[in-house]
Amino acid sequence: MRASTRFTAAVAVAAGLAGAAPPPAAAQQADRPPQEPPAAEQPSDRAATAAAASAKVFPFAVHDKKLANGLQVYVIPYDSPGTVAYFTVVRTGSRQEVEAGHSGFAHFFEHMMFRGTEKYPTEAYNDVLKRMGADSNAFTTDDYTNYYIIGPAAELESMMEIEADRFQNLEYGEDAFRTEALAILGEYNKNASSPFLPMYERMRELAFTKHTYRHTTLGFLADIEAMPGYYDYSLAFFDRFYRPDNAVLLIVGDVEPGKALAMAEKHYGGWKKGHKPVKLEVEPPQQERKTARVEWPSPTRPHLMIGYHVPAFDAASRETAALDVLAQLLFSEAAPLHQELVVDKQWVDFVSGDASFHRDPYLFTVFSRIKSDELVPKVEQAIAAHVAKLQQEPVDAARLERVKSHLRYQFALGLDTPGAVAFAAADMINLTGEVEPLNTLYHQYQEVTPADVQRVARQVFRPANETVVTLAHTPPPPEAAPVVEGSAEGEGR
Repeated sequence: MRASTRFTAAVAVAAGLAGAAPPPAAAQQADRPPQEPPAAEQPSDRAATAAAASAKVFPFAVHDKKLANGLQVYVIPYDSPGTVAYFTVVRTGSRQEVEAGHSGFAHFFEHMMFRGTEKYPTEAYNDVLKRMGADSNAFTTDDYTNYYIIGPAAELESMMEIEADRFQNLEYGEDAFRTEALAILGEYNKNASSPFLPMYERMRELAFTKHTYRHTTLGFLADIEAMPGYYDYSLAFFDRFYRPDNAVLLIVGDVEPGKALAMAEKHYGGWKKGHKPVKLEVEPPQQERKTARVEWPSPTRPHLMIGYHVPAFDAASRETAALDVLAQLLFSEAAPLHQELVVDKQWVDFVSGDASFHRDPYLFTVFSRIKSDELVPKVEQAIAAHVAKLQQEPVDAARLERVKSHLRYQFALGLDTPGAVAFAAADMINLTGEVEPLNTLYHQYQEVTPADVQRVARQVFRPANETVVTLAHTPPPPEAAPVVEGSAEGEGR
């Protein structure tokens, strides 16, 4: 199993969260100037540019139907002869873990969903997937849990049958539950052996005082250790959140929409609604700068993590779009900060940052591994200087256009398989419940101005809005040499 957030890949993997960072080659192109000056623009060129900007970045036809029980179904035909991606998006993640002592349960329950049913026990379920030659997995994030199968389009009804069965008829005993709880503890311990998870945990504990984003998707260690005793709670969790009115079915690929929607009605129509939403506490504004140091028991290079509170995702918001633009301007491999710290001065192994899209206000997080302890304050100062420049001076308009173009075409070029299309759509479904806001968001990118970048940089990167976590190793003091009686200098023999 894996879990996912839109955070830097290194942190995400270490925290049990498989991140979605852009490939280095793509990031490197973010604001790189063209190699040759463009030819003089003609009226037809301007028209073509305007048309491209107004065209939908997610151009696929989306067919949808909401069943009587509340299950939303989306079908997206995609030119992938013989292949289909079948996703079940449950809009519950660690965000919904409001009861004290039960953090990490959404991720835990993702594991339990593979325990089988009376009709398809675990072995039978896996045999069906093996016969198909399908790729199947699941992941949990702060905001949602996603289950997917990518396989032969001819097997779509088989996929639907086994998935509809387990989402309606999951069953497992207490022994199986306790066994999986121990596996979850092992997963946590494995991730905690890397510096990234302890830093990420400390960052969230400091930055959030009320909201459930205070804990990671894996959960607090004490809660994970207590999980074997919560069998009855797990059954209630399934009953509460795994309902059609809290789920979205997404089918992408070589599919005929009418047939797929009819299949969904056939296999999921009997699923009983009954989702019980939770009440989330609103995180108050941070009023002062917060800092913490994590001591690492073994020698390691120092690490630096800085978090800034940002608004919840809103596809129609200029602020949401500007935050992604800021991430590219500051932290892409072509950005001046990367050139200074990684290439020229070689003070850090890497420096990255982005605003992870979340359903509620979250964090813009900066992360770096630094080559020596004495360089840590210098790296902080360099990051602050580059941020201040964006706050004080409007970004060069041509550079901004390159970044916006990069964001758009990197995304568009990545939509090259039914799985890639489905992952992009699933992320947006998590955030908004719909697919179309993808186009709304990428339209907003095109609208971002230098003044927007400057304004949002001033709003977000403020000392009172900042949380800083460092991790380093403090060597133990050298042991005093043992004093051997009779060996003091000056004594006679």
